[in-house]
Amino acid sequence: MERQTGVIIVAGGGGSRMGGARPKQFMLLGGMPILARTINNFAAALPGAEIVVVLPAEHTGFWHNLSARFEVAPHTVAEGGRERFHSVKNGLAALKRDPELIAVQDGVRPLGSQELIRRTVAAAAEHGTAIPVVEPVDSFRETDGAASQIIDRRRLRIVQTPQVFRAELLRRAYETEYRPEFTDDASVVELSGEAVFLCEGERANLKITTPEDTVIAEALLADREETHETDGENI
Repeated sequence: MERQTGVIIVAGGGGSRMGGARPKQFMLLGGMPILARTINNFAAALPGAEIVVVLPAEHTGFWHNLSARFEVAPHTVAEGGRERFHSVKNGLAALKRDPELIAVQDGVRPLGSQELIRRTVAAAAEHGTAIPVVEPVDSFRETDGAASQIIDRRRLRIVQTPQVFRAELLRRAYETEYRPEFTDDASVVELSGEAVFLCEGERANLKITTPEDTVIAEALLADREETHETDGENI
């Protein structure tokens, strides 16, 4: 299964909400660039999978120089587009092989487990589509001007990546024109008439967007590494 999966990692954000001069995907997490951790995570979960990383054209040179300083799994770099939709489209065009399945991943989600990746791929192989989701724990209100009303959170799910699809289904869906309501790949595929299968996500599968997210991610990573070391001592 792994050798029939292509991976597109979208890392086109400028990191404006992070507040720093360096885009968030290049910031260090546990001594390694966030994007490098994401790449290596997929390379370990799906051995032999072709990985394409989509970056803004102005950042490709910087990434080549930065990634050369770390151990980063082999990958191809493609140029991003105006919107995420266009970046994924460019990533699809950059895949050199003809995989059975294609996974699309946020470049700034480095902490999803390898089990999550393989579970989502397996679900997509069975159902044609698969996206990981988690149940919200907060309350939600829908606003309309000054008025608002509560939303039943039992009906809501928080959507994560990787989002995995049969290759021909995803390619066909991306033949359409861009629409502002395309917030992720599932929304593009759904508009093409395909149902989207929901599988179990992980709360630790954090999308690092703000400085507070970085603090949480560092704590999660430290706890994970400490647990791994403790497990090793007990073997």
